[in-house]
Amino acid sequence: MTPKRAQKIESVLKMRQSGLTIVMENVHDPHNIYAAMRTCDAVGIQDIYVLNTELPRSGYFGIKSSSSANKWLTIHQFDNVSACFEALRKEYDCIYTTYLGESSASLYEIDFTQKVALVFGNEHNGVSAEARNLADGNFVIPQVGMIPSLNISVACAVSIYEAYRQRKQAGFYNQEATTHPNAESIRQLWSSYSAD
Repeated sequence: MTPKRAQKIESVLKMRQSGLTIVMENVHDPHNIYAAMRTCDAVGIQDIYVLNTELPRSGYFGIKSSSSANKWLTIHQFDNVSACFEALRKEYDCIYTTYLGESSASLYEIDFTQKVALVFGNEHNGVSAEARNLADGNFVIPQVGMIPSLNISVACAVSIYEAYRQRKQAGFYNQEATTHPNAESIRQLWSSYSAD
């Protein structure tokens, strides 16, 4: 590995955020999944959750492309809503689902300086009722257009860039910020890609 590559790995690793994640529930379109992953990498989200209770697990979204952001992320896959939320509860203080309900809070009311997980539903039915019932609350991205929702990858990007804004303002991206708890294993894995 070249010194430049090693320096890049270290600088990126220092920015990884252990207290922020997304959950993609039954998202059908692989392009949406990969776009969300790319945005996660861009803002330093290391761990993401893929919850699939509808589609065949084999080849669901094909973690195979070496050029995709997925190789830089830690992907947790679940086929059971309760098990997924149980795992989330161990790592995150608050879990919010996207839902166009009257009681849903605005994205801009969420305190992203806490450990937060955001759940995004599929393109057709949104987040499942089971997931909403297990969450701490629902949120919406404020909109003033005729169409009431955004594409999932766009909604994900808007949401986690608001998280990025808040966390950066609070100093979470300072070089002295807390190191990701799995930094050493992540470093070893990334180093194995050094020839890419």
